[in-house]
Amino acid sequence: MTSILTAADPPKTLHSFSVNGIDGKLKGLDEYRGKVVLVVNVASKCGFTPQYAGLEALYRAHRDKGLVILGFPANDFLWQEPGSNEEIATFCRRNYDVTFPMFAKLSVRGGSQHALYRWLTSEQGRVSWNFNKFLVGKDGRVIAKFGSTVKPEAPEFTGAIAKALAHQ
Repeated sequence: MTSILTAADPPKTLHSFSVNGIDGKLKGLDEYRGKVVLVVNVASKCGFTPQYAGLEALYRAHRDKGLVILGFPANDFLWQEPGSNEEIATFCRRNYDVTFPMFAKLSVRGGSQHALYRWLTSEQGRVSWNFNKFLVGKDGRVIAKFGSTVKPEAPEFTGAIAKALAHQ
């Protein structure tokens, strides 16, 4: 799980990163250039886990308009994502019929924080818990961050996504 760039060349956009998919294959986030991206740290044993259903509904409703949701499992908060990548993928499919892209488990805080999350948090502040949501514009720059308690169907959240999708 590495970034394409070195420390001497700090990332400027989401598109600067490559991250391992949940299948273990390295995936460049530059493939989402021109799309509105929602980056979410997820966990399967959290009180917010039912948000998977809302995220999937949001993805299905807006993917043809240019929205993509990227799920990043993390075990940083009370060990609420203990499973392997394969177990996480199975859980998401079986319980929530998740079709949006999922990535390999990574750390979103602390000394082992992944470079992607180091960049996201430098833009919008630390990840406070599971299911924090970073909204990234078509240009790859962070627009906003929403906390765990903001549900995928919340008007302020869906409004921000609609505005980002409408922005050229």
